[in-house]
Amino acid sequence: MPGLTLADARAALDAGLAEADAIGQPMNVAVVDDGGHLLAFARQDGAIRASIDIAQRKARTSILMEAPTAALMPLVQPGAELYGLEQTAGGMVIFGGGVPVYRDGVLVGAVGVSAGSVDQDVQVAEAAVKAVPA
Repeated sequence: MPGLTLADARAALDAGLAEADAIGQPMNVAVVDDGGHLLAFARQDGAIRASIDIAQRKARTSILMEAPTAALMPLVQPGAELYGLEQTAGGMVIFGGGVPVYRDGVLVGAVGVSAGSVDQDVQVAEAAVKAVPA
């Protein structure tokens, strides 16, 4: 089973950037392989610089947890099962914008997006993931 290729990463990146353009919100978009290593990245003009790191951490968190980062929020609240999770593994991101990429049920990579609202980040990340060939 082939992993995420550079061509796959470029397709995801292009689709994410197109979605960001469509909603009028400059974004940082990161695409990582199944080890959380960066394959492709872009920061659109006007996207905040703090979100460069956040986008990459969202993608990496999605790989490490094998889940969309949006799914982690209820699990990390005070008293919840994974409270404090964001302090582990070099700093995970526990809010939306990281989406795993699966091929035939196998985790092959992830997309992380940051610079808009959480809902915008999720929207752009999901558009990017949909562009990865099956």
